[in-house]
Amino acid sequence: MESGDAAVRTLPSIGHLSRGPPFGRAHGRFGLSPSGRPLPPRSRESADPQKTAFLLRKRWALYSVTPLYKFCGAHLRDYARLLSAFIAAEKQKGLAVEVGVELDIKVAVSCLPDLKGRDQDQAAILVQLLSRSPAVSKNSEDKLIWSGWFCCVSGDDLPENVPEDFTWLPLFLANGAESYTAIVGSWFQKTFDCCFRRLAISPLSLSWMAAMWTGCKADKTPSALELIFSVPCLPQPLDISYAIHPEDAKALWDTVQKTPGEITQEEVDVFMDCLYSHFHRHFKIHLSATRLVKVSTSIASAHCDGTIKFLQSQYLTGVLMLLTELAVSQIQ
Repeated sequence: MESGDAAVRTLPSIGHLSRGPPFGRAHGRFGLSPSGRPLPPRSRESADPQKTAFLLRKRWALYSVTPLYKFCGAHLRDYARLLSAFIAAEKQKGLAVEVGVELDIKVAVSCLPDLKGRDQDQAAILVQLLSRSPAVSKNSEDKLIWSGWFCCVSGDDLPENVPEDFTWLPLFLANGAESYTAIVGSWFQKTFDCCFRRLAISPLSLSWMAAMWTGCKADKTPSALELIFSVPCLPQPLDISYAIHPEDAKALWDTVQKTPGEITQEEVDVFMDCLYSHFHRHFKIHLSATRLVKVSTSIASAHCDGTIKFLQSQYLTGVLMLLTELAVSQIQ
């Protein structure tokens, strides 16, 4: 499916959004701003890597979410019970179940307070589905079968005028079966009058990620910068993988970057053009005629279909800041 199609896919059974308030445009989005913007920051000093380690090295599907109406962080336990009952009802093809009854699937809703870009941001909300087989002892540990989380890791340029009754958590990430993502999303949409939408990543945004993450210093042994390109107009799909040694990629970026700690569209273009020229010199292939579909670095791995893997905890909030900007731009 083309990225344009992926960008407009929504979760099943969503209704129209009746309460979504308008927002002013965000400024300084990567790929759209002529002026410089800072490189992704490391995680806040207060963040505990052990509390967010379970988010790393998993494939997360990205969604943008309009503001949640009448959502309250003090009622997470109630939301878990109601969502659990909703899932049970869906599994029984719509037959109602009593709230609080022991179910095959348990729901846990909790807070991830460390995942913030600034103090004004809403704390991230984690939703987990756990399953217990009827044949297993009640003392056994429940099995995690699906995870999803809402977050807002924003910079100073994101919307401030969110009405009092709305909670601003524009980015949603899901790991697990799409059927559970659809059920959970449906419940949140019906309960909080919001709308989920798959979030694709354009080739332009991927090129920004390649440049920005190359400019970040990894604490662990750095891995190669790998770019995957899709060749259009062929009878059979063909991808081209282009791997650059991390030291070579960093050396190239250091020659391109004019202001340390900051990045511009011009610098991204020069960086990518240099990589394209090098590839053409060796293989006589014009990568500019292909489509960039995936970027992998030491920091993270992102695909145009709207999936991402976080690879280093110290840059987790920095990567989430980029994804939050993408989510906001799609909502607006």
